[in-house]
Amino acid sequence: MEGLELICFQLITAAGTAKSNYIGAIQKAKEGEYEEAQKLILEGDEMMKKGHMPHTDLIQKEAAGEGMPMTLILTHAEDQMAAAETFKIMAEEIIELYKKING
Repeated sequence: MEGLELICFQLITAAGTAKSNYIGAIQKAKEGEYEEAQKLILEGDEMMKKGHMPHTDLIQKEAAGEGMPMTLILTHAEDQMAAAETFKIMAEEIIELYKKING
């Protein structure tokens, strides 16, 4: 269980940092700094990759019959990962809108 908690905190940290980068990207786009916005999107993507590695390990273990208990912390970690992915999609869309509006 201790190993699972560590993995969950890795997922939560990666997702939280990624979300912060995606939000920062929107703010940079609002200021017309599109290159900086893209840089923040890419930094967020790198954090998501760091989160996906332990996440993939959990999925592979479950597929091999080594299921983990579904705890509140794991549920929270899964939710944070999904939210970060949604933030990225929304950030990219908002950045494109800023580009069109500010021409």
